[in-house]
Amino acid sequence: MSKLETKRRNFLKGSIVAAVLITAAMPAFAQQATINFWDMKWGGDDYANAAQALVDKYNSENPDVKVVYRSVPRSNWYETFVTAIASGSAPDISTGASVQAVQLYDQGAIMPVDEVVAQMDPNDFAAGTLESMKYDGHYVALPWGLDVRVLFYRKDILEAAGVAVPTNWEEFRAAAKAVTGNGKYGLVASGDPGGMHWILAAGPNNGGGLFDADGRPSLTSDRTLEAREFLGSLVSDGAVNPASVGYVNDDARGSFIRGEAAFLFNGPGLPDLAPADVRPNIEIVPPLTGPHGDKGTYRSVNNIMIYNQTQHPAETMAFMKWWSGNQLPLWTEGHNGNLPARNSIAADAYFQDNPNVKYIQDNYLPIGKPLGGNAPGSFPQLNAVDGDGSCSA
Repeated sequence: MSKLETKRRNFLKGSIVAAVLITAAMPAFAQQATINFWDMKWGGDDYANAAQALVDKYNSENPDVKVVYRSVPRSNWYETFVTAIASGSAPDISTGASVQAVQLYDQGAIMPVDEVVAQMDPNDFAAGTLESMKYDGHYVALPWGLDVRVLFYRKDILEAAGVAVPTNWEEFRAAAKAVTGNGKYGLVASGDPGGMHWILAAGPNNGGGLFDADGRPSLTSDRTLEAREFLGSLVSDGAVNPASVGYVNDDARGSFIRGEAAFLFNGPGLPDLAPADVRPNIEIVPPLTGPHGDKGTYRSVNNIMIYNQTQHPAETMAFMKWWSGNQLPLWTEGHNGNLPARNSIAADAYFQDNPNVKYIQDNYLPIGKPLGGNAPGSFPQLNAVDGDGSCSA
């Protein structure tokens, strides 16, 4: 072997050794964590676009994590998630309906998020909402959106009939009956969950509800029965559009917006769904007083939860905390139909400068009762009511 060849081999050997030593000294690159985020469609296309933009922002700020966003239809949501859990293909994190986290936690599918809550200011959540996420001694989710049922009326219809805005049940029944005729009805409802919300709201409006303070079923209690009979009286008066039974929520909204009914029980974003020339005629009925002096309505607390199947619990919890505090664009750009559960977000001018939303925040949210009626928090028995998604809209 020539001296030149020997030098060349020694040089290559030294280079290889040096490369090995340098590689050993370098920190190992962590593999990018992929987090699958399933988000129910809480609005139109604008909502999904705004949510995707938020996810993109998080990914750009956290290059070691890749959150993959998926918009999930609200129809058949329960079957969607239960099937995914059973097949081992559940997401790492998702938003969900009012008792979804408790339902799925009871099935062993949801991870407690106590350590996330411990890093947050509990006073930044609307009263009672954070505690409604507590079950079995753990926080099973974070509240993010509030869906409260509000009674709206058509100012033009009431004025044309010379009917005053009602303040109690008796006046409401009389007003609904007085405006019925000539192709118009006192109120329109729907045969889907949107119609069920009339029952869920009428109970608390009379001091009742689906469950009593001890968590026992109270659908047949005196106060709840009285509320159901009141709703029945509206039908017997002929004041309810008979097509309501075949309507879905969008049908009922459309009928109201077209001026075919004077009253509609719906979500806080209803006025913004109407054409600009119709909005001035849509106003809010002040919370009605029940026959025993009670005021109340139905309020659901939609939540965001983490699944036990996740392979990246720490990264998923970090994303959950970030998402909870950065959701404002879901309303300002995505036109989310809920109201925010975070007080810091609800204080934004987007909400405070909207007179309808401001009125609902101040007058309807405080009297809202959850699916459990007078029972505190969430509990497994609610699965019998909402386990198939029948009350979610």
